[in-house]
Amino acid sequence: MEMIALQLADEGSFQPVEDGLTSADPLAWPDYRSDLRAAAEKASSDESVVDGPCTIDDRDVELALFEFGFMGGSMGEVAGARVVRSLERAAARRVPFVLRTSTGGARMQEGMRSLAQMPKMVAARSELTDARQPFICILGNPTTGGVLASIAALADLTVAESNATIGFVGPRVAQRFTGRPLPETSHTASSAFAHGLVDEMVTAADVRAYLVTALETLAPDAPAAEADLPAGNASPADTDAWDAVQSTRDPGRPHAPDLARSIVDRSFVELRGDRAGEDDPALTCGLARVAGRRVMMMALEREHAPRPAAYRKAVRCVAIAGRLGIPVVTLIDTRGADPSGESEAGGVAWAIASLLDAMLAAPVPLLSIVTGEGSSGGALALAAADRLVAY
Repeated sequence: MEMIALQLADEGSFQPVEDGLTSADPLAWPDYRSDLRAAAEKASSDESVVDGPCTIDDRDVELALFEFGFMGGSMGEVAGARVVRSLERAAARRVPFVLRTSTGGARMQEGMRSLAQMPKMVAARSELTDARQPFICILGNPTTGGVLASIAALADLTVAESNATIGFVGPRVAQRFTGRPLPETSHTASSAFAHGLVDEMVTAADVRAYLVTALETLAPDAPAAEADLPAGNASPADTDAWDAVQSTRDPGRPHAPDLARSIVDRSFVELRGDRAGEDDPALTCGLARVAGRRVMMMALEREHAPRPAAYRKAVRCVAIAGRLGIPVVTLIDTRGADPSGESEAGGVAWAIASLLDAMLAAPVPLLSIVTGEGSSGGALALAAADRLVAY
């Protein structure tokens, strides 16, 4: 536990909260109390979760850590209560919440009292939303069970350590349940990344660097002075209509994702995946800063017709922007949504409708810019903004 804290937090800044909580034995489980004592000696920790304030690159955060060495990082009442209290402190202090998991799931020795921590943690997550503070989750090795299927899956940004086993259940349990051998890639960080279930995959040694970049990007706005902003160039009013159409179809025109990255101040923290099993390359999304202000950037890539997953990813990103209270800037360049049978089976019309609903209900400013083609409902869903501009 101490080693993980040292890897993530600034030296000497992590201050674990001493709350006096101790695990009960609600089921009178044989040898449970002695197992707890042995686990504490082995892990040099009184429970599977340790939490408290710290700084990361001099930025204040609340940090909660699961320790796999304490009974497999299993979640009992005390572990759940500590995650809840850490979330509540982050909301009260109005600082980001960082969670690093390494857990096999709920602790069977505490039965339903352990499983009851799942909705409790989810409820506490809403307080962080009300405070408009970001939640970053690091999925360590392993992350399975009730922790993943509750609080860990609800982060704004999710990064997986490259060696992590990740899944609703462990691979051995899954194999026993199905009666079939699993693919080699199943339950791996690389599989989660490929299927759009996490935003980034890094080595354990690179997690801190990811956190530093993400926290810098999500820091409070520091708007640039108007005098520092570049002057815009308006298009001539007498542009020939057909010339304008031809320019929107020019194969040499900039790609929208490249344009998005070119206008941000520094880092572009990409958000990948629809959290339903796919990451569609037709839509690039990310958190960034433009002229000192935080923005959610979304950009359609004209080389790919957006499938349902692109619109589901956009819904997810609009929701994140709403939780954090930051505007959404969308760059549109598409001939239209993918009309294939696969997209129809995936519910493309339903996905477009859901995005229209999310855009129109978003509690933050939305700016959409047509940088090339803006055809059909495939573009319209992303153009339902407060301000629509044609490039």
